[in-house]
Amino acid sequence: MILLFISTIFLIPTFVGWGKIVENIFGTLFGGISGKVVLGILGISLIWTILAFFIPLYIYVEIPTVLLGLIYFFKHKLYQEFYQFSKKDFSLISVISLIILFCGSFYPYIFDHFGYYVPTIKWLTEFGLIKGISNLDLTLGQMSVWHIFQAGFSNFSDPFLRMNSVLLIIYTLYIVEQKNWIHLCFLPVLLLFSQSPSPDLPVIIFSLIILNEILKENKNTSLLFAFSVFVFAIKPTMIWLPMLSFFYSIFIIKSNFKNLIPGILIVLLFFIKNIYTFGYPIFPVSIGDIGVSWKPNPEVLKISSQYAVLKTYDMQYSYQEIQQFSGLDYIKNWLFLNGIKSKINILFILSLLSFIVFTFIKKNKIISLICISILIKSFLVLLFSAQYRFFIDVFFVIFFIMFNTYFNQKKSIAVFSVLSIIFIGFLTLPNILQTYLPSFKLGSFMGKFEKEQLYKPSTYTYNKFNTYKIGNFKFHVSKKYPYSFDIPLPAVSESYIFDDVKAGIFPQMIDPKNIRKGFIWKKLNSKEKKEAKNVINSINNSYQ
Repeated sequence: MILLFISTIFLIPTFVGWGKIVENIFGTLFGGISGKVVLGILGISLIWTILAFFIPLYIYVEIPTVLLGLIYFFKHKLYQEFYQFSKKDFSLISVISLIILFCGSFYPYIFDHFGYYVPTIKWLTEFGLIKGISNLDLTLGQMSVWHIFQAGFSNFSDPFLRMNSVLLIIYTLYIVEQKNWIHLCFLPVLLLFSQSPSPDLPVIIFSLIILNEILKENKNTSLLFAFSVFVFAIKPTMIWLPMLSFFYSIFIIKSNFKNLIPGILIVLLFFIKNIYTFGYPIFPVSIGDIGVSWKPNPEVLKISSQYAVLKTYDMQYSYQEIQQFSGLDYIKNWLFLNGIKSKINILFILSLLSFIVFTFIKKNKIISLICISILIKSFLVLLFSAQYRFFIDVFFVIFFIMFNTYFNQKKSIAVFSVLSIIFIGFLTLPNILQTYLPSFKLGSFMGKFEKEQLYKPSTYTYNKFNTYKIGNFKFHVSKKYPYSFDIPLPAVSESYIFDDVKAGIFPQMIDPKNIRKGFIWKKLNSKEKKEAKNVINSINNSYQ
């Protein structure tokens, strides 16, 4: 907690300073400290995304970024903006921040933390963006802008990868500054994302902030659209937000085309980044093929697509069974899965229906545009992969729109207090979740409270691995563990080795002497097939 607090008081002034730089160029998105912080995050993320094509995001990138932000923070006396808070406001911020720091200090437990988040950040820190890295590990082809942002600060400012905890404190500043108290109701739920560099947290927070600004009829449509596209670049399932900002700009504010140019440039950067790492404009969809040589093997993409279908049904049916579903079976079996996923899916459909009715009753143009955008996003998610993690943001949006005027400060603080006790209880005593919600699988991976986390956040170390070589590619694989979150690079998760060898291919370095030149896939010859067989036998034998 103490080290996390130090990171926070170090990082927030840096973001504020960078926000001032962005404001000087593009204007103000909204006032206050939080307005500058949000713009600072936007500016740093985009600059680092461009830099990552050419250099790793190592300490020599972080140091000048931090120094420039702090120089602007003190030169322009931006610290004076903290004096705007009354003693009552400051006390509320302090209590909430203490809760966030405590929850953020627990062990990470989300699967993607080990198989996707940390490996991505390691690659970005040590090498930057790598051409065709999806050939090595398909999930690495995502290279979310949020992980680019996290990677740059992971050298010394945020070595424990708790930027999400810092963002929750920034969100608290926004809530208190804007006096929009309903946001307090969301904070306890979001505490569950504070231990990992999950992109789900920033997209939920940023979308709620943009929604609030649109409802207030913010006139800076250029920044609203640009920031909405930035959220989409963090996680493409947020496609509804740039659509909403676009509709709002055209139909409500009636902006001209030039106001959309910054957002369009961010979209182009997003597409270029994805083509460079994945081979196609939008991960993981193989649409928009421009014929690059480093795109993933079709068989690997097919396996990934089939796995997405299996995840839609919580792995409760085989792929062959799902293929035999009738149209009614697709819906019925998805709604009535065993366990908590069924309740979430049913609640999702009921929430959409309730929101449609609410929109019809309200007859408000902005709310109608929000409803249309959410319905388009929901249709796309249901069409491609109806996993609850792809539509969880919809619950927050619908609750926010329908109850925005109901929750005043007193009610919001009451809800925040009760829910915080519940969710802190889940983190501190994970056995409660394991006992009463056994179908919530993540509950069994939550680590217990340790007194050491009062000083520094709890982290896992494993660092046991074997080294192999197939063709010109020498790589590391975790020993008796499916993920490669803390072993030296280049590292490959064993599941991707099995998938590649099954497809008769394996990643190879474009330049055997320079890993930054990237990867392509290559069909295995007889010698490489023997090498691959030995690798698979070694991995299997390690579990015996």
